[in-house]
Amino acid sequence: MHFLLLAVLFLITSFPVAHAQTTATGASVFAASGLPIPRFVSLRSDKVFVRTGPALRYPIKWVFKKEGLPVEVIQEFDTWRKIRDIDGEEGWIHQSLLSGKRAVLVQAPEAVALARNPEAGADKVALLEPSVVAQLIRCEGTLCEVSAGGYKGWAPRNLLWGIYEGEELQ
Repeated sequence: MHFLLLAVLFLITSFPVAHAQTTATGASVFAASGLPIPRFVSLRSDKVFVRTGPALRYPIKWVFKKEGLPVEVIQEFDTWRKIRDIDGEEGWIHQSLLSGKRAVLVQAPEAVALARNPEAGADKVALLEPSVVAQLIRCEGTLCEVSAGGYKGWAPRNLLWGIYEGEELQ
């Protein structure tokens, strides 16, 4: 009987529990950092271990090998962040391996034209290939200004992953 009680107690305390609050704007926040959940961040290193749980004792699920890659923080527990990638895969990363710098990933089947300015018919300055990571500068309406490979310009928001619909960055 005591063994069963201990096993149940272990299971209950082994998994993080979120105590979400709501900001004045209605955004959900988690008490660990006070930052909005969900939110996009980027990887701080070119080797980031994603674990099955929020501690070093949990096994590694996979390893990211691309610095600056955007990921979505969907939960927090102490110094650990549960993230989701562009494919919908989830895992835990230590907060020290994440950066608040915003980045986007081109999610189009073909190259995306980067326009010199947000005006209709603007000159094209570059093509961004599918899966290219770009630094996010700002978004206005249906376009976002990004920088990649030494080029800076405007791309359609709906072809970028790492920015929420309706989110405005100035």
